[in-house]
Amino acid sequence: MNGTSHTTHDAMEDARNRDIKIYINGALFDRAQARVSVYDSGFMLGDGMWEGLRLYNGKWAFFDEHMDRLFNSCKAVSIDIGMTREEIRQALDHTAQANAMTSDAHCRLMVTRGPKDKPFQHPGLSRSGPTVVAIIEHSKPASGLLSSGIRLATVPQVRGLPTSQDPKFNSHSKLNCIIASLQAEQAGADEALMLDPQGFVNTTNACNFFIVRQGEVWTSTGDYCMNGVTRQKVIDLCIENDIPLKEKNYSLYEAYGADEAFLTGTFGAQTPVAEIDGKKIGAVSGAGPRTRQIRELYRQLVDNHVKGAS
Repeated sequence: MNGTSHTTHDAMEDARNRDIKIYINGALFDRAQARVSVYDSGFMLGDGMWEGLRLYNGKWAFFDEHMDRLFNSCKAVSIDIGMTREEIRQALDHTAQANAMTSDAHCRLMVTRGPKDKPFQHPGLSRSGPTVVAIIEHSKPASGLLSSGIRLATVPQVRGLPTSQDPKFNSHSKLNCIIASLQAEQAGADEALMLDPQGFVNTTNACNFFIVRQGEVWTSTGDYCMNGVTRQKVIDLCIENDIPLKEKNYSLYEAYGADEAFLTGTFGAQTPVAEIDGKKIGAVSGAGPRTRQIRELYRQLVDNHVKGAS
């Protein structure tokens, strides 16, 4: 494979990010001074959950859906966030305002079990409460992503069973996806296309995955992938706008023969896929007609949501 490697999270350079304020446990710190303990359970064990949120015109898009996932995930692993949803919103708003951000900003909100008394695994050793961090950066997706698309390589690393580590957790424990990303890089691709335990097409290492065949939009069953907020919005938009949609098991055979393919995520919304395992997807470069239609519907959805947000 030829060409410069990039990812779905490539952003335009913005010098303002060198001097941002970062939220840690109720206080703001200069980026150079923002620190958490080496005893923190997130650093030591990847014991925590996170959310990626995007700021549009002073409003956090689909904030409630992101909080549903965060609070459900933390409850499932017995992490007490120690904040209400409204307190989290206020913290994010305060941090954005301190950085003079109103739009084109991306937040990584992280919650860990907190510092441990001793450097061992047992969660009971985290006795002083959670660590809550919000990093908000000025962030616009690189313009070339829409024109050139992402190159995927199918990798041996799979998304596992819920009884190992449920992929629905947006956890700090991302080693599975990091290994997949390394395997894709070694194959000369930008990102990894990961299969489920049965060998069906599932997701990428960083985003949810869709294909388009003869006008129909296909995605996985969702059983083995992180059920992204943007993924669900695309599913809902297809249903509401009479776009044929299938949530189903499908193989690489169908993916290779797709007319279009795209990735979904909070950062890039819908990013076109240019090729899979060296096989060109679609007849045109960049986003195909169905992907462009969904991108426009999603843009309208975000605009309406932001206007109606309190």
